[in-house]
Amino acid sequence: MRDALPIGFPKLMVSTMASGDVGPYIQETDITMMYSVVDVAGTNSILNRILRNAAAAGTGMAISYCDYLTSETTIATNGHTKINSEDEKKTKIGITMFGVITPAVTQIRSYLESHLPNQCEIYVFHATGSGGKAMERLIREQQLDAIVDLTTSEIVDELAGGVLSAGPGRLDAAAERGIPQVVSVGACDMINFGTKDTIPERFKGRRIYEHNPTVTIVRTDEEENRRVGEFIVGKLRKAKWPGNVVVMLPTGGVSMMDVPGNEFYDGDADEVLFGTVERGLEGSGVRVVRCEGDVNCKEFAEDMGETLLGLLKNV
Repeated sequence: MRDALPIGFPKLMVSTMASGDVGPYIQETDITMMYSVVDVAGTNSILNRILRNAAAAGTGMAISYCDYLTSETTIATNGHTKINSEDEKKTKIGITMFGVITPAVTQIRSYLESHLPNQCEIYVFHATGSGGKAMERLIREQQLDAIVDLTTSEIVDELAGGVLSAGPGRLDAAAERGIPQVVSVGACDMINFGTKDTIPERFKGRRIYEHNPTVTIVRTDEEENRRVGEFIVGKLRKAKWPGNVVVMLPTGGVSMMDVPGNEFYDGDADEVLFGTVERGLEGSGVRVVRCEGDVNCKEFAEDMGETLLGLLKNV
């Protein structure tokens, strides 16, 4: 069900596992889960009521989906939902975000919507692992036309053992399809963990910040940044159309915390990341641009938006 059905198609699962960690079952899809309370082993009055409710919920979703299809959409030949209204003409743009990158995302969205009035739809993906996976999937399903991959922090967690990894396939889909993408290194200064006591021993002695009682982050070091840079290079060098890819590096800092005077500022570690990306993409056809200011400054946001608009004009 998870892999066979596209996002947006109604999916409902009744399971005894719905009261625990459902991430492995749902992953990047929109499965609705209902806890069965009792095991699905024979019938009884409680289970019958729950299954009746599940059937009603599934019926409601199916009716709503059919209404949507008949009024606004048709089914494309590849089995994915194809919009058949004014929305079909809009450019669908994905943007990745994280809390420490929120001002940048807000400004980029505003810039694109003001320069493409009624011509674009913006989809924001929270870079929590599942967000990156969802974006990669939607790109493959041809439900996104262009990407502002501002926040690539899921790569850090994949390589350094954090809890918000999107897996080794991050950055694959857009490169494979060859769609316009502007990539940056937002929030690549941090590795994400749960409570402070869950941080592996190897990170003790590093700069650690408790974001809240359940989220703790560790500052990346130069070696980790080098590995992140190499990962990005390896993915973007495989781009189907290198001319449709631009990497933009905010030399003033890659997050709210990575600016002079704040907790995670480390210009040397950032420079390792920037330099690795620049050297690795030399001769690839992918353009790399250094920008003054930090990732959240207005100028950087507008530069990213303007760069994407330039790529879209050439499509």
